[in-house]
Amino acid sequence: MSDNTPESNQDSGSETKSLSEKYSDVMGKVNETLGNVDWTQMGKYGKAAGIIAVVVIAQIIIKVVIDTINFFPILPGLLELLGVIVVGQWSWQNLRTSENREAVLDKVQNLKKTYLG
Repeated sequence: MSDNTPESNQDSGSETKSLSEKYSDVMGKVNETLGNVDWTQMGKYGKAAGIIAVVVIAQIIIKVVIDTINFFPILPGLLELLGVIVVGQWSWQNLRTSENREAVLDKVQNLKKTYLG
């Protein structure tokens, strides 16, 4: 007897799907489901629960991406170096003179007034 039955061929085909294909399938189903929801019928607690669920799912996806990046030995070090360079460049451009420092402080104060009242 042969192991190449139509059922085993279908299973092996689904195992060979790439990660991006699986991700796009899942996201397509999520978008379709969220598109069918009548948000006007949801109460404030339902909306809050939905937002919390979306945030949790987003954090799980972000964790998977970061773990994948950490899998490659040289990439985390390069990303840290890039972060140090970006922070250094921003600091040099915005904190070098007293006028620039005052402008940054004013922007922060305006954002604080806008969002916190």
